[in-house]
Amino acid sequence: MIDVKEQEELFQLISDVLEEDISCIAIGGTAMMFSGYKATTKDIDLVFKNAQDRDIFVKAIYDLGYRQKTLKGIYDEKRIEHPGKPTMFTRGDERFDLFVVDIFGFQLDFSDKNIVQKQVFSGKKKLTLVVLPKEYLILLKSVTSRPKDFEDIVTIINLEKEVDWDVIIDAAFRQEKNNSWIVLDLEETMLKLKKFIPQKIFDRIYRKDKTKDKAEKRKKQS
Repeated sequence: MIDVKEQEELFQLISDVLEEDISCIAIGGTAMMFSGYKATTKDIDLVFKNAQDRDIFVKAIYDLGYRQKTLKGIYDEKRIEHPGKPTMFTRGDERFDLFVVDIFGFQLDFSDKNIVQKQVFSGKKKLTLVVLPKEYLILLKSVTSRPKDFEDIVTIINLEKEVDWDVIIDAAFRQEKNNSWIVLDLEETMLKLKKFIPQKIFDRIYRKDKTKDKAEKRKKQS
């Protein structure tokens, strides 16, 4: 487990051993800590725009004693077999989950202007981390679906009374071609949160499902 101060010290230490300036998107518990939603996290989730930047980061944390570990026990088989799975590195009870663009089929757009926060750690080289809006954090936690991800979603919703569920639904629909189960995972999460979500949001998903079913029937009949 790592707290806010320890996380900042760790990122500063990493910047001291980096061989190149790199930037990445913070998701999961790391983003929640930057946004003030939680005080500690066990896993640090980062998304890189290419494998080269990820490998530069990996070399830095390897020099600090982190070692690659299996994903078993953290993610289910469906996610472990997905090409968009992360590489995982641990040191003691600390863990990095490192993605490249793709989070189980959810393709992050690194040109997205919807950045709510930027953290820059300057050492030997610069390590820049950006955080996306809460709606993306909620959707991505529905996609990763690890133990405590749902608890984190509830924490965000309780602290942020206004969540734009249309933004979440729109993003899920756009990503469905890359991940056929993303909308189903989101719907499952939303059903657990039904008291917080307007019925019209569920209606959008159900209309989408009906349209999809009709299209598949027409395809089979043709």
